[in-house]
Amino acid sequence: MDTLAEAPQSTLTGVARVLVNAGKLNARTAEELAKTAQDKRISFISAVIAAGAVSASDLAHALSHAFSLPLVDLNAIDLQRLPRGVVDNKLAAQYQVVVLGKRGSRLFVGGADPTNQEALERIKFATQLTPEWIIVEHDKLTKLLETMGTSAAEALESIAGGDFEFDVSEEDATQEAADVSTDVEDAPVVRFLQKMLIDAINMRASDLHFEPYEYNYRVRFRIDGELREIAQPPIAIKDKLASRIKVISKLDIAEKRVPQDGRMKLKFGSKAIDFRVSTLPTLFGEKIVIRILDPSSAKLGIDALGYEKEEKERLLRAIERPYGMILVTGPTGSGKTVSLYTCLNLLNKPGVNISTVEDPAEINLPGINQVNVNDKAGLTFAAALKAFLRQDPDIIMVGEIRDLETADIAIKAAQTGHLVMSTLHTNDAPTTLTRLRNMGVAPFNIASSVILITAQRLARRLCENCKTPAVYPREALLRAGFKEEDLDGSWKPYRAVGCSSCNNGYKGRVGIYQVMPISEEIQRIILADGSAMDIAAQAQKEGVRDLRQAGLHKVKLGVTSLEEVISVTNE
Repeated sequence: MDTLAEAPQSTLTGVARVLVNAGKLNARTAEELAKTAQDKRISFISAVIAAGAVSASDLAHALSHAFSLPLVDLNAIDLQRLPRGVVDNKLAAQYQVVVLGKRGSRLFVGGADPTNQEALERIKFATQLTPEWIIVEHDKLTKLLETMGTSAAEALESIAGGDFEFDVSEEDATQEAADVSTDVEDAPVVRFLQKMLIDAINMRASDLHFEPYEYNYRVRFRIDGELREIAQPPIAIKDKLASRIKVISKLDIAEKRVPQDGRMKLKFGSKAIDFRVSTLPTLFGEKIVIRILDPSSAKLGIDALGYEKEEKERLLRAIERPYGMILVTGPTGSGKTVSLYTCLNLLNKPGVNISTVEDPAEINLPGINQVNVNDKAGLTFAAALKAFLRQDPDIIMVGEIRDLETADIAIKAAQTGHLVMSTLHTNDAPTTLTRLRNMGVAPFNIASSVILITAQRLARRLCENCKTPAVYPREALLRAGFKEEDLDGSWKPYRAVGCSSCNNGYKGRVGIYQVMPISEEIQRIILADGSAMDIAAQAQKEGVRDLRQAGLHKVKLGVTSLEEVISVTNE
């Protein structure tokens, strides 16, 4: 009682009051620690732990009991599964919090001080989500924040080198040695780049974007088709980082006025991962995009790509034919290359000569002769194709048909006993034929050479852990493209929710395909110079689903959501 009289409990607030009420501290000690925290400009909890007045475990249990909040042991959590990029690293470090999970509009935030309302308000404003406290032990939280890197600036200074290295040629190594001797402080930049690449691989990203602006510099990853901000390193490193990437990618460091393309490789012991690098001069420096080229994606097998049974059978029948042209169409990033490589992998046998010309070759496949386009040296798609025809080929893959000359040579090859595969940038299968016509290819050449066209998109796959049945008005489903007979109650649509193991309710992607064989009827329409609409109507009669219908079928199977299909396909 004397102690309480000497230091009135009414002056204590927040965590201090809880600890005194729980009998963990006496009031005088609490007052002294509060003053120490104020003088040193640290949190009250930090002062309590530093003084050894209460253990981190006792403190967490007392707060959990007092505020009726869940308590989580951070040592039991897999750090790789924590949501990344939801709360800015700087904000997390400032308020000593870590995002533990996300479900719908709720964000579960781990912290040692649940009385910190300012932290909740800032997080709510930054994320437009409703944060909810989960108590964690202060010492484990501090250790976790140090491991994750509390800010990009600190990451630059403190990242420890891992057991990985960039694969460079001898001249590049000489250049690297020169750089190191003249600019020793570049080492943190190299480690920062390595950390970004490792993080991107661990988070299943397809691309990394390094983007300079007038007052800031940001790094974004494309994960499951969606860009997410990952870090905001100091703007001062933009030129050093660009130079480092260009050295490793065998690009001209001095040239900053024109776009450049290159490749680099990161080695992990016996494993190596290739990256495609593209630089682009912007107002405030060079924007760099790095595409991760995963060789294993070509070896997934056709079943992993998401083809339905009848679509897969049509494609397999086409690639088993001795000659003709197969076209894969869709926008950039729709998975065309992986589809082509998967087909080539199926055809890659000792008795078959396969040659490819690409810009550039993305995935290295043993047993296949791959050629990179080099416009400066005169090695164009057309020039490589002409050379292929003198190399006794069985199967030819052309990275992209861009002009009439390439189209003509590819079609002649398809007409003279070779199987030719290529890509085109068109919206769907029927418009591909009119695109060839607009390029100047004669209708009879198209009709006699093209045997199958597949158009594709990539849709985000619903997370199996958290997807929830959705209820849509009947009219909305009909408007989306479902037919009356589809709404028979034998299936139910699902929607994205979001959990700690996924990205806003989605995890991975699945292909949506329109696989259109060129039948005799479609050949007649082409010869009669018919429109894409005429071809599409005939394809529908022959049972070919358009992209929207293929997407809606994936909705019926519960693989993706209706919102996702609507966003990636046209009606």
